[in-house]
Amino acid sequence: MSGAHLLALVKLPKAIRMGMPMLSFDPFETLLDLQQALDAFRQSRWLEASPSGGGPYPPINVFRKGDDVLIIAEVPGISKSNLDVQVQGDRVRIAGTKAIDYPKQTSLHRRERLAGRFDRTVALPIEIDPNRVKAECRDGVLALYLARAERDKPKSITIS
Repeated sequence: MSGAHLLALVKLPKAIRMGMPMLSFDPFETLLDLQQALDAFRQSRWLEASPSGGGPYPPINVFRKGDDVLIIAEVPGISKSNLDVQVQGDRVRIAGTKAIDYPKQTSLHRRERLAGRFDRTVALPIEIDPNRVKAECRDGVLALYLARAERDKPKSITIS
């Protein structure tokens, strides 16, 4: 039997593959197969809110520099007015909207550049002083300079 013929048999319901008449077809097996396929599809993270199409958006790098933290996020094509950065405790939230304008009176042949809202929160190993945060956005790169809160810094204790 050829490989193509075997592949065709595998796709058929078990009752037919086994040579049984269609009357003994088990609908519960088909429902179980469907449930497993839906579970695998849902766990594939295809619904994740991401205009980048792959992984969390925006992609970031987090660096420690002494007591402080530096976050670099790629946000190409997103204006500063469409970005929202919030800091609370040891968390930084980067949210915004990526919009793409298409020419009027055209039809879309292929769409790989995605648009939409994104909202990402990053947990940091230190508490941030929200009054000493600096943010810059240039050429599609967002840089967040996050100073460590004084109350989070270790204190030296003098032993008497």
